[in-house]
Amino acid sequence: MKQKTTDRHGPLYPRGDRPGLARGVGPLAAPFPDVRKIAVLRGGGLGDLMFSLPAIEALAAAYPSASVTLLGTALHAALLTGRPGPVHRVEVLPAAPGIAAGPEDPRAVEAFLARMRLERFDLAVQVHGGGRNSNPFLIGLGARHTVGTRTPDAAALDRCIPYIYYQHEVFRALEVAGLAGAAPVSLEAQLPVLAEEAAAARALVMPDRSLVTLHPGATDPRRRWPASCFAEVAVRAAARDCQVVVVGDDADRGLAQQVVDFALADAGPEARVRSLAGELGIGTLAALLQASAVMVGNDSGPRHLAQAVGAATVGIYWFGNVVNAGAIGRTRHRVHMSWVSVCPVCKADVTQVGWTAERCEHDDSFVAEVRPSDVWADVDELLG
Repeated sequence: MKQKTTDRHGPLYPRGDRPGLARGVGPLAAPFPDVRKIAVLRGGGLGDLMFSLPAIEALAAAYPSASVTLLGTALHAALLTGRPGPVHRVEVLPAAPGIAAGPEDPRAVEAFLARMRLERFDLAVQVHGGGRNSNPFLIGLGARHTVGTRTPDAAALDRCIPYIYYQHEVFRALEVAGLAGAAPVSLEAQLPVLAEEAAAARALVMPDRSLVTLHPGATDPRRRWPASCFAEVAVRAAARDCQVVVVGDDADRGLAQQVVDFALADAGPEARVRSLAGELGIGTLAALLQASAVMVGNDSGPRHLAQAVGAATVGIYWFGNVVNAGAIGRTRHRVHMSWVSVCPVCKADVTQVGWTAERCEHDDSFVAEVRPSDVWADVDELLG
């Protein structure tokens, strides 16, 4: 089948560029004319936001006169509002299937879309999954131009790339941005910390001790390294005269305290290990992560945030998630992978993931086989 090289707006590949020679992740299409207002659809968690920021930065650079509105979550709004960057404002998404969690309210969804149509967006960008739910939602914004990902059963946008599950989420979003003529500016999220956030974080830690931050939580329990393993890293860090802080949200309080209890039982009650899980606003968490000499975490939002604010990280991953969410560089970021390919309980194949895959009912950790001694070796090197 001959590859499409034009759409209703003109050539997809300007200046006679062949797709294989285009600058970017995948083909770099012709920019849309007269773009003054851009909407980017990206709900989900903290990590999902971090994955989308390089694409948003690319769009802002390609359309420097345009304002960028992120259609995201309350957490995204709390982190980005008032912070320098390519996002001018955040509109919090209503609860809807495949869009945002919460009790469904079709009237609230239609009211949101009606209000967004009044914005008269010139370009709407979908970096929110395969498009089965998100593409109709994006079309409902009434923007002049639409780009995004698409599974075979999803509604078509003006320009689409196929949604193939195993692709790094940063590169997927950058490839979508390329459909709008936006070349990459950076390959990872970069988030500034505000002065007042840094001051709040400094008040929480001792200035004369290197800080090691641990995050044992993850939305999917199968991505969680056992608390006893995090505790072993904490014990070794405390023995190296570091201070250790365990972080997380309200849902992580019990797990974080378990890490602390295990560590103090081994290292002694005088060890500098404590939990601040559920006690920090998102901005203060960002500042605390920036102040960390090393952050150790599962494949979850705080690890991705730590990378974005410039901290060195050691991540514990199921091998499939490395493809989609692993840190790219290795000078300041280390990745430890579990090679589990079947459920530890029922032996179901867990590599068949995506929108068509069935999930077994078991939540046993896929990453328990990662050895604390190997993780500590990287922490120790990064501390040095």
